[in-house]
Amino acid sequence: MAVDPQKDPAVSVVFICHDGRGRVLLARRGAGARDEPGTWDTGAGALEHGESFADAVRREVREEYTADALDVETIGVRNVLRDGSHWVAVVNAVHVDPAAVAIGEPHKFDELGWFGLGELPVPLHSQLAETIALFRVWSGA
Repeated sequence: MAVDPQKDPAVSVVFICHDGRGRVLLARRGAGARDEPGTWDTGAGALEHGESFADAVRREVREEYTADALDVETIGVRNVLRDGSHWVAVVNAVHVDPAAVAIGEPHKFDELGWFGLGELPVPLHSQLAETIALFRVWSGA
């Protein structure tokens, strides 16, 4: 039976990349983004059949930011209900080397930036606050 994301829950991995020194990587969503273009957000992607959460995160980090995940840790799970869809979002903290980061999907993102948690850019994606809250608890910030 096929999953219909408009009716059935689907699983995504959300990842907040960090440099290990208190800064997080955010991407500004471009005109080709699925929703909320012009807002800043973390990375995310759908879990593929048979894939582990960590493998999905590693794949998505490479696709979106061209970098290898140095460390992946699950920090929470969220139910995301919006626009008629239901996603189960497995949220991860991912350590990456800032020097290895670049835009890997220019059709989705038009800018990347490193930010302290007290200096986040605006406007933020509507789902970002809850992801940042999980990261704050995990990091002790």
